[in-house]
Amino acid sequence: MLYVGLDLSRQRLDVHVLDEEGRTVEVLAVHPDADALRTLANRVLRHGQEVSAVIESMTGSRFVHDTLERFGWDVMIADPVKAKGLAPLAAKTDKIDAHVLAELARRDLVPEIWLPTPGVRAERERARFRLHLVHHRSALKCRIHATLMSFGHTVPVTDLFGTSGRELLDGLELPEPWARTLATSLAMLDELDERIDECGRELARLGADHPYIPLLLTVPGVGPLLAYTIASEIGDIARFASPKKLRPWWRLPLTPLAIRTIETATSATRNASAASVAPRLPASTSPASSPRPSGMSSRRTSRSPRQAPLSSWSRDDPRMESGRRSSLLADLVLHIEGHREMSAARYSVNQTAGP
Repeated sequence: MLYVGLDLSRQRLDVHVLDEEGRTVEVLAVHPDADALRTLANRVLRHGQEVSAVIESMTGSRFVHDTLERFGWDVMIADPVKAKGLAPLAAKTDKIDAHVLAELARRDLVPEIWLPTPGVRAERERARFRLHLVHHRSALKCRIHATLMSFGHTVPVTDLFGTSGRELLDGLELPEPWARTLATSLAMLDELDERIDECGRELARLGADHPYIPLLLTVPGVGPLLAYTIASEIGDIARFASPKKLRPWWRLPLTPLAIRTIETATSATRNASAASVAPRLPASTSPASSPRPSGMSSRRTSRSPRQAPLSSWSRDDPRMESGRRSSLLADLVLHIEGHREMSAARYSVNQTAGP
């Protein structure tokens, strides 16, 4: 077995090859294009041994991974932060990094990341590109508002970019070059609106058969587009060993409301398989119908929602154990509901406190 460390930069791929004893077999650098990678793969395979390679996750690493695997290599993509933690270096160059990655592969210490399938990557690209266009549209609208403020024009309408707002913008007199940039921005907004609507229709059509989206649509405020985006970012939910693994990835706090709702959901899904990819969440699991644990006040205005008494729920509490038995996707839905409830409570507290 040969172990290969790959360090990728914009114009160069540094390669370090080790044998099973840790001796250097080859050190070279190639261009990160298809022809050079094919030549590299054939050159290393001439040694007559299987090849295990490692490359850190970055832009372009997936192309290198896919290309070399087509020629018979076994390529892993490593988490760069964890790899740095395993092998911190006083001196850091591309050649040294390639050597370190090869050594991690030889010692079976590679912090490998999960790789989405081509189908999941396509789903993510569709959702992310639509979001990219939305960000461009928002930036143009902010620029138009700033232009009006710069010349003392107020906005007496609710929607500046609706029918009444467009009539107002058409009648404004601005000096050059602001008048020209305003006209260009409005034309670009029309084009972006058309492209965004086109992307939205495509996502709604493709999401109709997605196994996760029907459950995500049960969350208040989550429509087809957001549900498709969440589902595409999760990918294969079976890659999370437990709800506990999913929570840090989703970066949503586990509120007492979520715990109560998980407890109710678990009683309805007690006989469901723990490995189920897309379980059905009963309608009876809404926060309004969830039982309130004893000893918990019905009002939370006395404390900040950020200080929710999560610590009072011990790890051995049967209610927490019940929550752990809930399905992964249901847990995600309940996390979202808990997050929305916490935000609503925080807003209520701020309104009560006043300025």
